[in-house]
Amino acid sequence: MLKINRLAEVLEEKKVSNRDIAKHVGKSEETVSRWANNHRQPPLEDLHKIAKFLDVDIRDFLFSTKNSI
Repeated sequence: MLKINRLAEVLEEKKVSNRDIAKHVGKSEETVSRWANNHRQPPLEDLHKIAKFLDVDIRDFLFSTKNSI
């Protein structure tokens, strides 16, 4: 599976749970878990809401394509 987003890593760094994110964006915990595990990708609108909530740059959620193999 191709890892596209770093959502799980950022949530861990910020000490925020999937439940907190689910409440903030109005999604189920299961949906946020799928995003965090890269089974699905969050819509950009939701990613933007999460970035603002966590006070991080939205780009922090993505793995770089420059250094990937």
